[in-house]
Amino acid sequence: MQTPKQFSVVIPAAGIGARMGADHPKQYLVIGTKSIIERTLEVFTSHPQIAEIIVCLHPNDTDFARLDIASHKKVTAIEGGEDRASSVLNGLTHLLDQHADKTVLVHDAARPGLSHTALNRLLSVSVTKGNGAILALPVIDTIKQCSPTEPSKVKQTLDRSTLWQAQTPQMFNVSDLHKALKQASELGQTVTDEASAIELVGGNVTLILGEPCNLKVTQPEDLDLMHYYLSQRGCL
Repeated sequence: MQTPKQFSVVIPAAGIGARMGADHPKQYLVIGTKSIIERTLEVFTSHPQIAEIIVCLHPNDTDFARLDIASHKKVTAIEGGEDRASSVLNGLTHLLDQHADKTVLVHDAARPGLSHTALNRLLSVSVTKGNGAILALPVIDTIKQCSPTEPSKVKQTLDRSTLWQAQTPQMFNVSDLHKALKQASELGQTVTDEASAIELVGGNVTLILGEPCNLKVTQPEDLDLMHYYLSQRGCL
């Protein structure tokens, strides 16, 4: 019987979560009896195809080491960077020597609602050189683009049939993503997700259907919504 393909995961977790308005990084806020980052990591530690998880932390982070999951055999904590892209780059550099041709998933620390069902949809996609795949949702609301000089005024209505809301995990070849993020940095290009970097270097990204419960906890009201999703799944 063939052994299922194994994957690595990078979790950028060096941010402070300023939009939450809390006095603590948002990944350490608690839903039920566990912090957000614990719930996020458990999605991957419990999946048989995930071999290792690299968590990229703020250099002054003293909270992560106190969590039980920090000592899980699949979890390794390293120092992150000044922003998301540099944290991911640090994680990829950590993997690069031994796993240059391996497939890596990058996932937000504050997305604890990912299910194994959606994760399996992503893992079933074959990542080839220069290409990758991400979870995403079709946009269902009418989207207005504002004027760059008058942000309170509508410039145009966009065709939502061509628009998707990106989620994570985002999945690429380790060396491909490392090169793309380095190139974006050298060019001074700001990338808000890994797919943006791959797009900049001419790669192709496949959209895989995500799920509403895989939202990123960003605003205070997101905590209540995530609590609802997790309770409906029986996770609390």
